[in-house]
Amino acid sequence: MLEKPAGRYTGYTAYEYLEPGVDYREFRYAEQLGRVPPYAGLELSEAEKERTTRLLTEETVISLHEHVQVFPDDMGRVREHIRQGREPTGYLGLARSGLTAVFDNGMDGTCCISSDAGWKYQDVLFDLGVRMADLAHQDFVVKAETLADIRHAAETGRIAHIFALEAATMIENEVDRLDVLYGFGVRQMGIAYSEANMLGSGLKERGDGGLTYFGERAVDRMNKLGIAIDVSHSGDRTSLETIQASKVPVFITHAGARSVWPTNRMKPDEVIRACAERGGVIGIEAAPHTTLSPEHPRHSLESVMDHFTYCVELVGIEHVSFGPDTLFGDHVGLHQAFADNLSIAQAHSHVDHPLVDYVDGVENPAEAFFNIIGWLVKHGYSDDEIRLVVGQNTIRVLEEVWAR
Repeated sequence: MLEKPAGRYTGYTAYEYLEPGVDYREFRYAEQLGRVPPYAGLELSEAEKERTTRLLTEETVISLHEHVQVFPDDMGRVREHIRQGREPTGYLGLARSGLTAVFDNGMDGTCCISSDAGWKYQDVLFDLGVRMADLAHQDFVVKAETLADIRHAAETGRIAHIFALEAATMIENEVDRLDVLYGFGVRQMGIAYSEANMLGSGLKERGDGGLTYFGERAVDRMNKLGIAIDVSHSGDRTSLETIQASKVPVFITHAGARSVWPTNRMKPDEVIRACAERGGVIGIEAAPHTTLSPEHPRHSLESVMDHFTYCVELVGIEHVSFGPDTLFGDHVGLHQAFADNLSIAQAHSHVDHPLVDYVDGVENPAEAFFNIIGWLVKHGYSDDEIRLVVGQNTIRVLEEVWAR
């Protein structure tokens, strides 16, 4: 991570305009910096460190998928915390991340404010609204809805925060709800999150019925609105049919290659190729126990980069980026607490692998991109190649997808 906080950050902490214990329940939160030991797997020379820092601070660096909230230090209390609907943004960690822009997916499958089943429309709107209220009370992380917003954030020492959702489950059979979510600032949305919904099948289902007729209407509406479409958690047939139905490129914001690690959570070559052939991009995932590899079955930055190099060889460097899918706190503990909501067992197909407490080198948003860029520097990638995979590939897609 960067040695000093970046840009205009002044030390703001989430919801500091409110009175703890009066306006909301207090919890002890995980450390945003130094929760786990720093990554020791990269031995960069001073020149490589300088180049890594320069690329991280001077280029457009975009994470296609994160959850930038801070979770309770005691994950046994995570459901209590979520029920009050007030998740804190990790401003300090983001200030050390070097990110220009971040797609933040909020509570998503853990959005259990009023129902343990999650994905309720009113809960999602509540989550978005409360987070926006907090963003409005500070001047470092700014709500972004256009490419001009991303450029302005970069020019003024800020971070552009883009609201995203991993599934469209909460719209049920109401296509106009997409317009409402767009009005709230959502600029990227998945089709289904593991479980099938009115749009199509998720990756955990025994059978994949593909994109429904309603799903086709929703894809068309997202295209018209300028919402980028994500198929990371959709079934293979649903993913392919979504890519075909969309008039603009589609993202796989956070996944890896099934040819490298054979679980449903990874994408088969056919889907990755189809995404690239229509101009889309795959963001390489790093959430615990996802992007493993035979060479590096103990999840670490090296495992993640095995998926990166495979995808680059498969579809070309112009179609690969990063969506690490990290957060501030115990990500493994979150998966354990919400295993049923997140379909952990079905998505990972019970493939044996060593269990880890965290992903070494890609533990949270503060450290992820310094280590990713450092790895690319160490392995001989040019500045132009690094620019593509950490930001410019994403920008190219957004130029086609987002409303001007």
